[in-house]
Amino acid sequence: MTTTPALNPLDFLDQRRSVPARQLGEPGPDAAQLERLLQAAVRVPDHGKLVPWRLLAIRGEARARLGQSLAEIHARAEPDVAPSVLDKDRDRFNFAPLIVAVIARIQADHPKIPAQEQLLSAGCVAYNLLLGAQALGFGAQWLTGWAAYDDEVARLLGLGANERVVAFVHVGTAKEPAPERARPAIADVWSEWT
Repeated sequence: MTTTPALNPLDFLDQRRSVPARQLGEPGPDAAQLERLLQAAVRVPDHGKLVPWRLLAIRGEARARLGQSLAEIHARAEPDVAPSVLDKDRDRFNFAPLIVAVIARIQADHPKIPAQEQLLSAGCVAYNLLLGAQALGFGAQWLTGWAAYDDEVARLLGLGANERVVAFVHVGTAKEPAPERARPAIADVWSEWT
């Protein structure tokens, strides 16, 4: 019997790719996989143990209902919007079987933990969802779009006054290999303070 060597963790990170949401389909994570994914996702830096985020699942028929609501909200806000744009709004959540909205819960007046640290903690949850999905053999993409920043959409999703969508993380089975893209040269982003 031969064994394959374990994947180096840095090789795993080097292989991280976003799979476009339109290229994601069934199956999505089953109940056990979802539980494991969420356990891993919440292991993030969290100054003061505030848990400044929560997760909202969008799946099943709720995906199409949310898309229809987005199209209606967009049409009211911009009456001259092109029908093709409204079609995109309607279809936005219809591809991946699971969308996880990562919602930051910011205590803006916290005496010790700056709002930026709380927001970054929520961003780390979104990134861990991407890594966790990959580790489980799924594809994933972190998207926002106008809906993440719209007050009416926030009310529709049940967000409180101190909450905002950081990411809609789409998770499913990749229909084709994830595309690679150019990455920055380290020399272009690295310097040393002296």
